[in-house]
Amino acid sequence: MSNSSQQGVAVVTGASSGIGALYADRLARRGYDLVLVARNRERLEQLAARITSETGRAVEIVPADLDADAGIGRVEAILRDDPRITMLVNNAGVGAAAPLLQSDPARMASMIQLNVVALTRLTQAVAPGFVARGKGAIINVSSIAAVAPEILNGVYGGTKAFVLAFTRSLQHELGDKGVRVQAVLPGATRTEFWDIAGHPADNLPQSIVMSADDMVDAALAGFDMGETITIPSLPDAADWDAYETARTALKPNLSHSRPAARFSVGHA
Repeated sequence: MSNSSQQGVAVVTGASSGIGALYADRLARRGYDLVLVARNRERLEQLAARITSETGRAVEIVPADLDADAGIGRVEAILRDDPRITMLVNNAGVGAAAPLLQSDPARMASMIQLNVVALTRLTQAVAPGFVARGKGAIINVSSIAAVAPEILNGVYGGTKAFVLAFTRSLQHELGDKGVRVQAVLPGATRTEFWDIAGHPADNLPQSIVMSADDMVDAALAGFDMGETITIPSLPDAADWDAYETARTALKPNLSHSRPAARFSVGHA
């Protein structure tokens, strides 16, 4: 791995194709050396060779299955031990479109393991080093299903709602310690995600499907703008601000010593 990168090293999970491969490409062009994580070694090798050839950046590949403890542990060790790492892109994930009652329980458990458990463990592995060095960035790829869980499989929406809530908490905890945090909430994006989920993107209204290139470029533009939450297709950021204002307005009344009077219950 090169020691010459002023940007440091970016670790990208789910990097062998789609959104993850594009993050790898864009970050290399921004001057980052890379550690690319995915299950498919052949694809990782091809991507690494192309990126190195086109950008001159050093690229290390880590074939690892983040659906398994051994794979997570391997990447955790890299994140804990390499002080050159300055960015983690938690992109690895899987989705589903079928309703819960038509879903395989084992597949739902596997989705939670990858979308929630792996993302949490990798973040927890890298964050202490970022705080100690006073520098670092964590990008978590969530989904618009985090705020609109009705549109796809409910377990998938639940996992992505976790990613959004986790990112908000990270911003609260780490934002004043030199650590940048961003959650990206893509809408329908043209990647293999839809084929794996059993609902090809070609079957969707094409007016709602964004190219993966545009999605990643918009997400990184949002990162450059300092956004904590980026929705690449949202025309007016004020709409999200209004959503956040309404959510925040609930806080003073979320916990009281007695039930609300509207329930007509409670004891003195």
